[in-house]
Order: sequence, then C-alpha cells, then structure tokens
Amino acid sequence: MSSDPCEAAINQIVARCNGDLHGALRALLLVNEQLEAELQQLYAAAARDQFTRSGRLLH
Repeated sequence: MSSDPCEAAINQIVARCNGDLHGALRALLLVNEQLEAELQQLYAAAARDQFTRSGRLLH
C-alpha cells in the first residue's frame, strides 16, 4: 500500500469500480462535469450579487 494520498485515492476509486479503469475514469469525468457546472452556477450567482450590490456588473 502506498503512503501517497493521491495513489490511495486512485486505488480506492478503482476498487469501487471493481477494478474497471474505464469505469473509474468515466466516474471521475462525470463528477468533474458536475463540479464544473456547480462552479459556473456559483460564478453566476456571485456576478448577480455583485450586480445587485453595485448596480452594474464588475469583472
């Protein structure tokens, strides 16, 4: 067993996919897409909040 936290996380993800590397990559890509969508929603909410506070959109 590796002491590297990244290696341990990778091993755990692959194990949860029953050793299927393709399945593990697919799962990670799906999670990444969800996180990117959430991030975009947060950026949009922050921009709306900034617009509401200042009366104009700042970048």
